[in-house]
Amino acid sequence: MGRRVFQQKVVVITGGCAGIGRALALRFAQAGAHIAILDIHDESLVAFRQQLQDKLNADVMALHCDVSDDQQCAEAISQIVERFGGIDLLINNAGITHRSTFAETDAAVFQRIMAVNYFGALNCTRHALPSLLARGGQVIVLSSLSGFAPLLYRSAYNASKHALHGLFETLRMEVREQGVNVMLVTPGFTATDIRKNALVGDGSVNQGTVNLAFKVSAPADVADAIYQGACKRKRLLVLSNVDWQARLVARLFPRLFERWMVPRLSGVKPARANE
Repeated sequence: MGRRVFQQKVVVITGGCAGIGRALALRFAQAGAHIAILDIHDESLVAFRQQLQDKLNADVMALHCDVSDDQQCAEAISQIVERFGGIDLLINNAGITHRSTFAETDAAVFQRIMAVNYFGALNCTRHALPSLLARGGQVIVLSSLSGFAPLLYRSAYNASKHALHGLFETLRMEVREQGVNVMLVTPGFTATDIRKNALVGDGSVNQGTVNLAFKVSAPADVADAIYQGACKRKRLLVLSNVDWQARLVARLFPRLFERWMVPRLSGVKPARANE
């Protein structure tokens, strides 16, 4: 049954050329969906569209769209609706992060993180919502394990993910009687380039690596779990590498969690936890 749920359905994926977004495009194309990929990397858009068409015979649109630009989102959604007749599933996947202390982070970095992670999802959802309402569709939002375990040196990123929960949990209540589902997804550590391309305090890109003390998931595995969750129209999908004991400690013993677990989650030595 799961293989038929999205056959001939229209699926829009932001940040769809790399990482989890790319894996999602492949997964839903395999399920027979019409795919619309939004991304800012033009060469990758062209190459990935061709790959989906050649290998999976998929019906694909690939559109340049900076999700932080509301006008670009409006134009992209309009083109998708015109081409496919509507939208059945919007996956707000596009996101960026940073690695810098609050005190050393320029205001422009906070604004950029919120513009992509929060307003990008808001922009696309706002323009797609009329079609989603008309078709009883679904919105999926990629959040983070930082929704329950804030990461050191990611104050802007953590804030953007908390804002997503506030927005989309409210939207879920407002549209559920009209047949639209909203699913928040909190992946754990996944093998993508988001940490490799993290901003630093002055807004430049940090090409350094972060050593993680946890198993890193493959994007394809995360995409398949999201696909299965979408088929069941779940409200929340927790895909965290941090086991249930750690989440229990975070809730019952927050100080212990902050001293012992947060530094490891953040990819820093525990000795730096009190700095």
